[in-house]
Amino acid sequence: MYSLTMAASQRLWQYLSANRNHAYCEAVIICCSYDLRVCDYACNLIQQGVAPLLILSGDTGNWTRHLWSVPEAHIFRERALQNGIAPDAILIEDQATNFGENIAFVRRLAPTLERVTFVTKPNSVLRVRLTIPVQWPGVMAFVDAPPLSFPEEVSNVVGILGAIDEMVGDVDRILKYPARGYQAPHELPAEILESWQTLKQAGFKNHLLRCSSEG
Repeated sequence: MYSLTMAASQRLWQYLSANRNHAYCEAVIICCSYDLRVCDYACNLIQQGVAPLLILSGDTGNWTRHLWSVPEAHIFRERALQNGIAPDAILIEDQATNFGENIAFVRRLAPTLERVTFVTKPNSVLRVRLTIPVQWPGVMAFVDAPPLSFPEEVSNVVGILGAIDEMVGDVDRILKYPARGYQAPHELPAEILESWQTLKQAGFKNHLLRCSSEG
């Protein structure tokens, strides 16, 4: 059972994190989370000259409401400053609680941006990519993430079991959110759906959708 679970989990991780890329743009936008390595990676892009502006988006989510007493964006700002990013090169959006709000609220904050790179956790790349056309139509957007491997480099905040739960929830949303108008449609391959079913049957159900307001 353990080997089946790990094999299914690795397939989900690889699929959900595929097609990461970035390009020279006007801003690097972080979908904040529990993983500060996302901030480190985005800061490195800024220092490489990918963009002059870093935008941090996030209030709290499923994990961080129990982790920090302030919005994720403020924690990430401190990390960005530690990484050498100038204060005047950082914008804060600290109200978003899901990917749809990350994108919509940054669009509201900086509506003139035309070319951006979003940076998120590896297993969230596909969901962000599918959310952009709905929440910010017309923007030229790339989606990137630090090249972290599963299971060796999973965040200690959530652990391997938490990461699997999260991925099962991500697939659930990819299947259901288009009908709710939250994400663009996406056809998942049969092997990914089979892996998802395997993990649900193994008990990884903590992040499945329970109500229409979840993000």
